Amino acid sequence: MKLRFTKMHGLGNDFVVLDGVSQSLSLSTGQLKKLGDRHFGVGCDQILLVEKAQGADADFRYRIFNGADGGEVEQCGNGSRCFVRFVHDKGLSDKTAIRVETAKGLIVPQLQSSGLVSVNMGQPRFAPADIPFEADSLAVIYPLAVDGAEVQITTVSMGNPHAVQLVDDIDSAPVARLGPLIEHHPRFPQRVNAGFMQVLNRSEIRVRVYERSAGETIACGTGACAAVVAGIRRGLLDETVLVHTRGGDLTISWAGDGQPVMMTGPAVTVFEGEIEL
Repeated sequence: MKLRFTKMHGLGNDFVVLDGVSQSLSLSTGQLKKLGDRHFGVGCDQILLVEKAQGADADFRYRIFNGADGGEVEQCGNGSRCFVRFVHDKGLSDKTAIRVETAKGLIVPQLQSSGLVSVNMGQPRFAPADIPFEADSLAVIYPLAVDGAEVQITTVSMGNPHAVQLVDDIDSAPVARLGPLIEHHPRFPQRVNAGFMQVLNRSEIRVRVYERSAGETIACGTGACAAVVAGIRRGLLDETVLVHTRGGDLTISWAGDGQPVMMTGPAVTVFEGEIEL
């Protein structure tokens, strides 16, 4: 089976994007893992599958699979920006605002005249059952026992689960050590993305994210959104924040409870190719 693909990235968070609109695709876990393998396949953090919408209120359906294990996940902020760039470049849509079905609801990415892409990421959710996270009641900050110590986390669902903690220096933050321990912590029954945030001032932060099944990535769009929401809920940040990731910058805005999170950043096509699966 020969498969055409497009390699893209959003701030270095890289993707293999597949057109499931013009052709019918049903890939096995093994085939997805081969695509994601950086030695034997194309190599990527996630595989993005563009499909026809299932409902009448959407333009497309968007599915996301981890390159490391082929498992399907709910949401990917950097991927959503690449999604809208892909459907435009492939002539699948000429709309600037595109309504997209995801596993966790509808998102509306919009291509700006500058070439950047803005995405309405929906409303963040905080109830422990929505993360999911085992807690007796709703709180802004939860203590979490990790590796014999206690860390203070804020939990946020951006369509996928995040646990955000403050650090004094993002460069020396123990991401590699604490990331997998938090990801697999028993209080997160579906595991979690572990975020580390350094606040520079009320409108600027630095973020690193240890992602479920992927490890630390160069950038994580939903992780940037979750960090800003967590910082605003803690009273540390203003409504619009510049987020520095290792791959580049995003602008995240959130007006508070009941309002959606808006994310703006780049999406870049790297190359196209064909692989034998």
